[in-house]
Amino acid sequence: MDPDARCPCGSGLTYGECCGPLHNGATSAPTAERLMRSRFSAFAMGDPAYLLRSWHPDARPASIEIDPDTRWLWLEIVRTERGSERDSDGVVEFRAKYRVDAPEGRSSGVQHEVSTFARVAGEWVYVDGEA
Repeated sequence: MDPDARCPCGSGLTYGECCGPLHNGATSAPTAERLMRSRFSAFAMGDPAYLLRSWHPDARPASIEIDPDTRWLWLEIVRTERGSERDSDGVVEFRAKYRVDAPEGRSSGVQHEVSTFARVAGEWVYVDGEA
């Protein structure tokens, strides 16, 4: 993605200022919310490698497939609990709008999830979520 383009996570920053450095491994997310935003961007951009890297090692699947017919459109952070630079765990509730352009037709929806995060070796990772 063009580093000067608006970041898919909806932060208002450019991709190069926001999720790009996280996806490229140049830095780690300072908060659980930033990790959530970067994971949304990874889904939007089709980056399963980043999703796996940012998953808790005890909960990480062996692989992940991103549906090429699904387009992630926007992210809304509903609330956060803990997850700051000083915390060891956190919760992020979000809504993510998507559209599916499948051969059988177009549909859309909203993924509403409460996700849990933890720090492992000083870095935020996704643990699990409840839709």
